Amino acid sequence: MKYTEDHEWLREEDGVYVVGITEYAAEQLGDVVFVELPEEGATVTRDDEIVVIESVKAASDILAPLDGEIVEVNEAIAENPAMVNEDPLGNAWFFRIRPSDPAQLDDLLDEDAYKKLIG
Repeated sequence: MKYTEDHEWLREEDGVYVVGITEYAAEQLGDVVFVELPEEGATVTRDDEIVVIESVKAASDILAPLDGEIVEVNEAIAENPAMVNEDPLGNAWFFRIRPSDPAQLDDLLDEDAYKKLIG
């Protein structure tokens, strides 16, 4: 898995990357009550705001971790946002992205670097 400094995780599956938020991010947000997902088929640029999350504590954006195309979104979390708190590293993924520039993955953190970041 790869991680961003904004507490997103990426897991590769057949050249497509599944993206969600880390347990740390879910804990910081508190109870998630709303998730707005990007459009399937949308072309995004790294650092575009593409997901809106609202919790009882705050509203937050998820930024595109890579340039690419959104190939699938997880409608289940839009219908049941609490999944983000219950299973952030599993069933509560947000979207799948096909990167247009796989070299951008080199800029992401590995697990050890992410653990050091959250200390």
